[in-house]
Amino acid sequence: MANETKGLTLVFTGNGKGKTTAALGMSLRAWGQGMKVLILQFIKGGWEYGELKAAEKLGPNYEMRQMGKGFIKGASDDGLEAHRAAAQIALEEARKAVQDGRHDLVVLDEINYAVHYGLVDLKDVLEIIRTKPPALHLVLTGRSVAPEVVELADLVTEMKEIKHPYTAGIPAQEGIEF
Repeated sequence: MANETKGLTLVFTGNGKGKTTAALGMSLRAWGQGMKVLILQFIKGGWEYGELKAAEKLGPNYEMRQMGKGFIKGASDDGLEAHRAAAQIALEEARKAVQDGRHDLVVLDEINYAVHYGLVDLKDVLEIIRTKPPALHLVLTGRSVAPEVVELADLVTEMKEIKHPYTAGIPAQEGIEF
């Protein structure tokens, strides 16, 4: 029983910092256990995040792909169509990755944001969760998780912001936030 593998669906959400960081920590743990990991970033793009540099050094069993166009400023963002197009490509990559059997853990980073901003349809995300192979672990991150995703998940953790340096005027710090 202790070695029985059951692929879990895990969600990291909330307004606090640490959602992607938790998913990356879990992915590193999985990689360390010999698992093949894929991280698809639905929103992040264009920045040189520290985790991208680290992922390159971990080798072929740990892959991270920035699929987004960067953070969205609001629902009226002028570039919303470009964000939507990028998210649709990421969604198709997610479908393939979940079904192709090449990975043990797939992280859909910021996919909850993508749903919230209408970049991808909730029904498509629910289909990915419902049709994932039984042994695959699937992680979804981002604020504003839909209740339907919560219902399907095996674990949901909400990060709650208590205090953040940005509110004190301290900019994002290299190695901590990127």
